[in-house]
Amino acid sequence: MDWRTYIHSDPKILLGKPIVKGTRLSVEFILGLFAEGWTEQQVTESYPTLSTPAIQAVFAFAAECLKEDVFYTPLLSTEAR
Repeated sequence: MDWRTYIHSDPKILLGKPIVKGTRLSVEFILGLFAEGWTEQQVTESYPTLSTPAIQAVFAFAAECLKEDVFYTPLLSTEAR
């Protein structure tokens, strides 16, 4: 999937955070909903401007971002516990 069809960044909208085109819903916000346990049905019912392909694009964008950078934090390390 080419996430660029659905995701973009504009410095005039949410300080340039990546958002779903045509909305003010950031990728970060949508991922947070899923992290809290929301289902796709709950998300699309609450935010009817989001389509299934747009939601898939959010995950594709996040996956590509993670491929480009490696994140290591003390919070994720078992030694920090």
